[in-house]
Amino acid sequence: MYVPAEFAEARIEALHALMQQHPLGTLVTNGTNGLAATHLPFELDAREGGLGVLRAHAARKNPVWQAVGNGEVLVVFQAFDAYISPQWYPSKQETHQQVPTWNYVVAHAYGRLTAHDDERYLRGLVGRLTRTHEASQPVPWKMGDAPREYIDKLLTEIVGIEIEITRLLGQSKLSQHKDERDLRGAALALKAQGKHPIGDAMLAHADAKQKSSPPAD
Repeated sequence: MYVPAEFAEARIEALHALMQQHPLGTLVTNGTNGLAATHLPFELDAREGGLGVLRAHAARKNPVWQAVGNGEVLVVFQAFDAYISPQWYPSKQETHQQVPTWNYVVAHAYGRLTAHDDERYLRGLVGRLTRTHEASQPVPWKMGDAPREYIDKLLTEIVGIEIEITRLLGQSKLSQHKDERDLRGAALALKAQGKHPIGDAMLAHADAKQKSSPPAD
């Protein structure tokens, strides 16, 4: 991924937070049939390895787990994104020297894939993913709510995937290279459209620019 210096996000804790808050990753592998992209919800264990370990499961019929030993794999996590109109920049009305763009926040995790096919590993992984994503429900579903024979059968139809992260790149493109007033104008326009997460992130950069600017005479 090409990352301009002004958009680089190198803080590991910020990238881990993005991956945990937006766990649906796109796993890119290069198998016998060439490149393939698989969309999976991942669990991040930030305590293991130098940069963390990602875990997920895929259908046994999905050849993605057979990419073991085929070199490096990539998992892409994307947070919010939005189109940016040049009409939102106050300076456009003065100079007309602005063009459209697209803002986004992403993390790219690289590593090698290991497959896990034992029932204990799979049961533990599925149980943790379930607890994490059911936590917000009024009455969280748990594996014990379903007949054991039913769960046992489903576990035979999946394979665990584990990726120890060896490289982690991040890009946070939020118009932070723009003047404070243009950045703020675009942020407020997004918030007016209801796109509050990316608008708030851009406003934070605008506020930082305002604080760092020398006081007017």
